Amino acid sequence: MAEKTVTHKDTIDDSLPTPLYHQLYVLIREKIYSGVYANATLIPTEKELEMMFDVSRITVKRSLDELAKEGLVARQGGRGTTVTFNTPVSHSSGNMAGLIEDMQNIAKETSVTIIEFDYVKAPPLTVDALKLEPSAIVQKAIRIRHMNDMPFSYVITYLPEDIGRTFKYEELEARPILALIEWSGIAIARARQTITATLADSATGAALKVNIGSPLLKVTRIVYDINDRPVEYITIFYRPDHYQLNLDLSREKGDQANFWSTGQQASATFS
Repeated sequence: MAEKTVTHKDTIDDSLPTPLYHQLYVLIREKIYSGVYANATLIPTEKELEMMFDVSRITVKRSLDELAKEGLVARQGGRGTTVTFNTPVSHSSGNMAGLIEDMQNIAKETSVTIIEFDYVKAPPLTVDALKLEPSAIVQKAIRIRHMNDMPFSYVITYLPEDIGRTFKYEELEARPILALIEWSGIAIARARQTITATLADSATGAALKVNIGSPLLKVTRIVYDINDRPVEYITIFYRPDHYQLNLDLSREKGDQANFWSTGQQASATFS
């Protein structure tokens, strides 16, 4: 079958195995993320989208329904489809102090739901990350953070038992773990962080209100104190439409070629 072309950027190809409604959903979603369709503005009508992409009304309707499920648009009969996505705004200077400040800002501007809080035998990866004995007990907490009733992060944290026992469940509801660790008298010095992409499974998908298989941003971080002891092992799954990580790059001169240097840790942005 022939490819249906609107512009060199906007294409729907019915020869692909991906359903047409999902192709259209992705195209509109990217326009929302990039700001082409800005917050509080109307996107083209169903009839206009049918004509633009030469697809059926059912295809258009299903695409818009998917966008509405993701919280990117609001659909109102007789008024059209309005963009409800806010572009993330930066909150950090990018260093270790900025990371802690980010967490504090997020705590102020969001609400948290604790879905698990317990002391358990440390899983193998946690034993390795926190440099514990195989039989060690750790505090495990699983939380979901919301902004404006929309979940944007699913957080799993493990702390050595002696650190975990310095605060209670109720305090975790009110303050970020990094702040509670420092409040206990531990001076945080550095963190090692890994950022990758992953797909939502049944747990993260349900928690973040996205379909299983949806792309997520996965951040794994080990936090160390001034004595280089690992004091926190944390894994965070973010909805990429509500959270981004930014890097400040500086141009450095090398012996054979110039290169980009970060100099400091990524800063967090969220909406």
